Amino acid sequence: MKKISILLILILGISINAQMYRSNQGNKLEGVEKKEKKSAFKPGEWLKFRLHYGFLNASYATLQVKSTNINGIPVYHVVGNGKTVGLASLFFKVDDTYESYFGKEDGRPYRFVRKIDEGGYTKDIEINFDYKNDVAVLNDKKKDKKINFAIQESIQDLVSAFYFLRNNFEAEDLVEGKSINLDLLYDDDGVFQFKLKYLGKEVLRTKYGKVECLKFRPYVQSGRVFKEQESLTLWVSNDDNKIPVRIKADLAVGSIKADLDGYNGLKHQFKIIMD
Repeated sequence: MKKISILLILILGISINAQMYRSNQGNKLEGVEKKEKKSAFKPGEWLKFRLHYGFLNASYATLQVKSTNINGIPVYHVVGNGKTVGLASLFFKVDDTYESYFGKEDGRPYRFVRKIDEGGYTKDIEINFDYKNDVAVLNDKKKDKKINFAIQESIQDLVSAFYFLRNNFEAEDLVEGKSINLDLLYDDDGVFQFKLKYLGKEVLRTKYGKVECLKFRPYVQSGRVFKEQESLTLWVSNDDNKIPVRIKADLAVGSIKADLDGYNGLKHQFKIIMD
C-alpha cells in the first residue's frame, strides 16, 4: 500500500487509499441534497493544527485560503503545509505541501499540486483540469512523465473536496448513518470514490471551550497504516464555518490526534458553548 500523507489524513480527514471505492460513474454528492448555500470561508482564512503521537507533539499543519486567477477564472488558492517538529522529526521527518486552485463560482478544481517528503518518500505532482476536453493532465515531475485521465465536471481533488463539502452541506441535510460520496483525483492511481459517513453530533472540549461538532467517519483501507476500515474520525464545527476541530486516527503503529490549535480570518463567528 502506498504512503498516506500525514497532513491530509489528519487535517482534511479524507486521505484514503485510492484502491478503495473505485467508480466509473459520474460524481454525485450522494447523501446530501445540494442546495444554494452561503459560503463557509473567504480569502484570508488560516487554520493551524497540532498533531499528537502519544505523548509527543508530532507536528503542526496549516491551511490557508488565498485569492487569484487561472486563465482569467477567479479561483481560491488553498495552501496546506505540514512538518514534523521536535523529537518526532528525529524518527520520521515530514515536509508536505499541497495546493489547490478551485473556482469561486463552481468549486471545480483547475490545478492541484502535491509536493511531499515523508521519511525519504517523495512526490512532486501537478494536475491541471481541462473541462473543455474532459481530461486532467497529471505531470509527475519526479518521474518526468505525464498521464491523462478522463474526468467529469464534478471531479474534485483532495483539497478542493474539503472546501466543496464545507460549502455544500448543512446539518439539517445530513442523516445519521448515511454517507456522502465524491469522486476524487489526486495521484497517478486515477479517479476513486471517497466515502464519508455521518455519525451525528457531539460536543468536544477544546482549548477554546466546548464546541458542538458534526462527527464523520471517512472510510480507509485497513492494513499497514490503519488498524481497520473505520479507524479515522473527523469532528467539524456545527456552525457556518464548518472547520475541522479534531481528527483521530488509530494506526497500526499507534494513535494520532490532531486538534485545532489556531485560526484567523474566519468568515463567520466560531461558536463556543458557554457554561
